[in-house]
Amino acid sequence: MSLKDQITDDMKAAMRAKDSARLGTIRLLLAAIKQKEVDDRVTLDDAATVAVIDKLIKQRKDSIAAYTQAGRQDLADAESAEVQVLQAYLPERLSAEAVAQEVAAVVAAVAAELGRAPAASDMGKLMAAAKSRLAGKADMAQVSAAVKAALAG
Repeated sequence: MSLKDQITDDMKAAMRAKDSARLGTIRLLLAAIKQKEVDDRVTLDDAATVAVIDKLIKQRKDSIAAYTQAGRQDLADAESAEVQVLQAYLPERLSAEAVAQEVAAVVAAVAAELGRAPAASDMGKLMAAAKSRLAGKADMAQVSAAVKAALAG
């Protein structure tokens, strides 16, 4: 069963259970997936669906920060609840140590390609390589921090 099918089944279950908060979040997710499919004229696979979920979670986290700063804890709590629902559809994330190991492998590969040790100006190349390798497996903010640490050390 694909991730999209699982999300659709969960929407039906939320409808039956009359869980309006969960239902609203799942409908929002399905709408975002459908919008991406229409825009790109493709059917999303699981990896692309995870990318959509990651994007929605990032938007929610940004909103939580803004609401908290503005003193609107009620809205921040609603966004937090949506994040919890969305995170259930993400695959297991890599640990910090595993991310550091993967980034070290990416740095070694880019160094071999460049014929020299990567410098700070090569951050874009490193992130592109790391993103293709770790998309859906790790939080990209964590990957970015690991790449910066690898460049500094």
